Amino acid sequence: MISFLVSAIRLGMVFLFGSTGEIITEKSGHLNLGTPGVMCVGASCGCFAEYLYLKQVGPYASPFLAILVAIVATFIGGFLMGLLFSFLTVTLRANQNVTGLALTTLGIGISDFMIAKTGTSFGRASKYFTASLPFAEDLGWFGKLFLSHGILIYLAIAIALISSFILSKTRIGLNLRSVGENPATADAAGINVSLYRYLATCIGCGISGLGGLTFIMDYLNGNWEYCIDAFGWLSIALVIFTVWKPNLAILGSIVFGALYIASSYITGVSFANKELFKMLPYVVTIIVLIITSMRNKKENQPPAHLGLSYFREER
Repeated sequence: MISFLVSAIRLGMVFLFGSTGEIITEKSGHLNLGTPGVMCVGASCGCFAEYLYLKQVGPYASPFLAILVAIVATFIGGFLMGLLFSFLTVTLRANQNVTGLALTTLGIGISDFMIAKTGTSFGRASKYFTASLPFAEDLGWFGKLFLSHGILIYLAIAIALISSFILSKTRIGLNLRSVGENPATADAAGINVSLYRYLATCIGCGISGLGGLTFIMDYLNGNWEYCIDAFGWLSIALVIFTVWKPNLAILGSIVFGALYIASSYITGVSFANKELFKMLPYVVTIIVLIITSMRNKKENQPPAHLGLSYFREER
């Protein structure tokens, strides 16, 4: 059971990065269906930067720099994808749904190219990311469950908590939410709608990109076996499951991680049935969506202007 929960937490943080970034994006009124592609590009940039760094320094690599280089490169890769999305949807006024799907296709293509370019094994780099506290094993099940994780796991939780605080307790969060709810009113109040949407989307995509790096360097222990776009779709589903609240996404991501890997811990399950098990997070999301729609509470609904472009001249 402890081993199962540890694996659920490690995989869940992949979803947490993706959903936290998408929540920030959607709070501005942007519906970015390009999250799977953003996570692929983020992972590609992080792994490529790590590949170049380790190739350059050889055996003299600094664990701190190895981690920092990969995280910064990943965030920049996701940030640039968000910038492209914002330019197309805010400046050029392209359809958000079509643009997001195009970014997903682009991101998967970039990921496949980078796998062929850099290879699929980053075992040496992964050791830096999965290093845990030295005394974790001495604390029994508590240490293994809460203190035996790598730096990206705790970073995901920290970012989710900080994002939740900013969105609900600060002036910036209030302005961002007003842009997503009613951009015309926000504009009339002197809030720069385009700037908030640009920043929210770019920062959100940068955070989502870290989910791709987490999956490769932490969960797969450096083995880049296949494209990670499926986890991007689960991250989008998690946004709905947690009713657009980053703090709830922490628990929700662990639930999603547990549901996704549950079949691997049950003996006698065929391959076909294992694939059905992987559908459980989506089924649970549909149930939550139905319940929240029936209850119709304002705080559990998406931003009123989600997915809609804002044209100032139509105000």
